[in-house]
Amino acid sequence: MKSTKKSSQPLAGVRVLVGRARHQAGSLSVELHKLGASVLEIPFIEIRKPRSFQPLDGALGDLANYDWLILTSVNGVDAMWERMGKLRLTKKSLSRLKTAAIGPATKKAIEKRGRRVDLVPEEYVAESVVKSLRQRVKGKRILLVRAKVARDVIPKELRKAGASVDVVEAYETIVPKSSRTRLWAALKDPRKRPDVVTFTSSSTVKNFVTLLGASRRARRPAQLQGVTLASIGPVTSATLRDLGLGVDVEAKPFTIPGLVKAIVGSRK
Repeated sequence: MKSTKKSSQPLAGVRVLVGRARHQAGSLSVELHKLGASVLEIPFIEIRKPRSFQPLDGALGDLANYDWLILTSVNGVDAMWERMGKLRLTKKSLSRLKTAAIGPATKKAIEKRGRRVDLVPEEYVAESVVKSLRQRVKGKRILLVRAKVARDVIPKELRKAGASVDVVEAYETIVPKSSRTRLWAALKDPRKRPDVVTFTSSSTVKNFVTLLGASRRARRPAQLQGVTLASIGPVTSATLRDLGLGVDVEAKPFTIPGLVKAIVGSRK
């Protein structure tokens, strides 16, 4: 009986800090709870609307002249469809477009809105999107909907491949200042101190460092000694290493289920 309980609750007694935006933390938290973890949610990022919708509105009004639509996050999908609703645009306006999603979560969000996804790369990173599209976009016009601050791999490389790429901001991420006090309190309190901290994007890493007040490119702060830092994928891991935090476990595949599996593996 003991072995059965242990196998069904491999994270029993493990405290996990989830740093996703408040409205997105649920899916990861639920999966961790199922496996017995004690979950503390302190958002490292906050999603907010762009200062101006003019660039996005202009692109949405010109959808008939694009060949490909690329979406790199669920937040981008949510923001784009919300704006389409405001502009009273129907899914018919997307009819001639082919759509690429960076990963399964983004694909699912698009399909929930009745839109078929034509391409999901083998690996859920920008480089894999480029690899999948490079031979298909020469002379094509592409709309990339994303956050205000993001890596330029996709537009840069697809332009090299002969595509015309318009990049529009659908949302931006900021540091939730209210999380600073909660984060420090959790790290100082032995009863709340996490065994694992999760990072689901480079933004969560950068904002975590800001909230912690740690100097960039320093060694891992004393407050994190003995804490497992879990990354959702190679881009997030690169940011963790670049900022001196290091990486203890990395998801594979680069998804929320993959992250949960990696955390379980780290506790064995």
